[in-house]
Amino acid sequence: MQPVISITDLTKTYAGGFEALKAVNLEINRGEIFGLLGPNGAGKTTLINIVCGIVTKTSGTVLVDGYDNVDNYRATRSRIGLVPQELPTDSFETPLRVCRFSRGLFGKPENPGHIENVLKSLSLWDKKDEKSMTLSGGMKRRVLIAKALAHEPDILFLDEPTAGVDVELRQDMWNVVQTLRESGVTVILTTHYIEEAEQLADRVGVINHGEIILVEEKNKLMRELGKKQLVLHLPDLLASIPPELGKYQLELSDCGRELTYHYDTKREHTGITALLAALHDAGIKFNDLNTSQSSLEEIFVGLVNKGR
Repeated sequence: MQPVISITDLTKTYAGGFEALKAVNLEINRGEIFGLLGPNGAGKTTLINIVCGIVTKTSGTVLVDGYDNVDNYRATRSRIGLVPQELPTDSFETPLRVCRFSRGLFGKPENPGHIENVLKSLSLWDKKDEKSMTLSGGMKRRVLIAKALAHEPDILFLDEPTAGVDVELRQDMWNVVQTLRESGVTVILTTHYIEEAEQLADRVGVINHGEIILVEEKNKLMRELGKKQLVLHLPDLLASIPPELGKYQLELSDCGRELTYHYDTKREHTGITALLAALHDAGIKFNDLNTSQSSLEEIFVGLVNKGR
C-alpha cells in the first residue's frame, strides 16, 4: 500500500545557516496515528509546516497521497487539516463562522450537517455563536481542531493539540482523535505529553537536532527497548548493598527499604532466580516484590540522550 505521506531527503537550512532538518526520510501509513516526539527545537514544527506548504524546503521531496506538495500544492493542501500550536487571533469570530469560512477557503460547498457534527464531537455546539475571546484556552484549542476538520481532510496534523488543556479536556480530545482514526483519517501528532503518544499512537518517530533517530511501532518499541524492573520491599533497613551482590547492579532506595533490579526481557535468562538465591545467601529478606515495564517516556529520554 502506498504511504499517504512520503518524505525523502528533506532538508531545511535557514538564512543564518541553522539546519532545522537534515535529510529526513519518513513515511506515514494511511489511516494510522503517528506520534512524532522530540524536545523543543528538534524540528517537529518545521517538518509539519513544510509538509503543509507553510515553510519552503531547502531540498528533498514531499509526496501527499502521491502528489508532490510543491508542484500540486492545492491538491495536497486540500487533503490536509492542520491544528497549529498557536491559539487563534480571530477573537471576534464565533466557532460556527470560523468553520464555515475555513471550509469555503478550500472551495468546499456548504455543508451545515458536517459543521454541526464536527462542533458537537468537540463539545462546541453550545458555544457555536459565542465570540472566541470569551472561550477558555481549552475551548479555543477545540475551535482550532474544528476549523482544521471543516473541509473534511484525509490527513490531520495536530501540533501539540493539548498544550494548556486540563486533564478532562485532554481525555476528551484523545477520544476525538481515536474516532477520527476509526473514520479513516490519518493523524500525525506531535506532543510533549509522552502519555499522549503512549495512549494514542500506532507508530512513534523520534526526532532530535533535525534528524529522525528512530521510527517504530509503539508496542514493538516498548517491547524491544523497554526494560523491566523488579522492586523488592525489605522488612528491615539495609544500610548498603553487600559487595557479593555487586554484579546485579542493584539500586537501594526508600531509605534502605527497597532494592531495584533492572533486567532485559529479551535475554534467555533474566537473572532473577540467581538474584533471589544470592539475596538468601546474603541474609537479606523481603516481604513483597513487584515488576514494572519502562514507560515510553523513559525510552524517549534514553534515545534523545543517546543521540547527543
